[in-house]
Amino acid sequence: MASGFFAILDDIGALKDDVAVTTKVAATKTTGILGDDLAVNVEKATGFLASRELPVLWAITKGSLVNKLIIVPIALLLNAFFPVAVKIALVLGGFYLAYEGVEKIIEFLFHRSKGAHQVIKESEQNDTGAEKAKIKSAITTDFILSIEIVIIALGSVTEKGLAIQIITVSVVAFLATIGVYGIVAIIVRMDDAGFKLIKHSHNKGFFSALGVLLVKSLPVIIKLLGIVGTVALILVSGGIFAHNIEYLHHLLPNLPSMIRELMIGMVAGLIMVATLKGVQKIRWSFKK
Repeated sequence: MASGFFAILDDIGALKDDVAVTTKVAATKTTGILGDDLAVNVEKATGFLASRELPVLWAITKGSLVNKLIIVPIALLLNAFFPVAVKIALVLGGFYLAYEGVEKIIEFLFHRSKGAHQVIKESEQNDTGAEKAKIKSAITTDFILSIEIVIIALGSVTEKGLAIQIITVSVVAFLATIGVYGIVAIIVRMDDAGFKLIKHSHNKGFFSALGVLLVKSLPVIIKLLGIVGTVALILVSGGIFAHNIEYLHHLLPNLPSMIRELMIGMVAGLIMVATLKGVQKIRWSFKK
């Protein structure tokens, strides 16, 4: 009896060691996509009144956790019984990300009078419909990026047992959500922290200067991360296509992979934008 108990403890200890190693490997492999996820979500979580930033971010975080709860078991089941479906889901998600990225670029280049440097009025920011729409968009984008994170994590433990696969992927998915949205929360509240430092230091000394720096840095950081997030959407989509479509994997082999994936993502995004615009025109013609 005692020997059996200690054998179970040994098995649990070995499992914990294996999970620690596989989680570290999986987390390392997902670092790139987590950086893209961070850049995208900072842009998605901004543009609200200060009083609404954390509630909106919390709503997106809960949506992200729900996404992971849906994706992790489905990914594990599909990987075990129908692995080709995982690839199809990734490619479809790639088209969505490419569309979002290219649409942002087109909006910036050709509709700046409507969208660029626009100051949103308080009454518009308090519009719950607009807020819910932005939260929904953020959760949808998170869903696609979460698929990529889960698949990459799962790919690093495919040779391990089912228990290690389940625990490793679950831990990486949870840490990804907490880590990314925790950093997003810190970034979007930089200005409030800066104002408090200025107030408590009576606008004098080192802490006042630090507060001013935080306040002035926030718009710059958000703008930079908005640009990085847009490029990240296109790069991630291009990477999905390049790694999951054989022809594209061998296309233009002499180009650096980043440039090649950016080009593939741009082309896919332009195709999606053109297709959706065409569908909209056809629908409008039928309505007339």
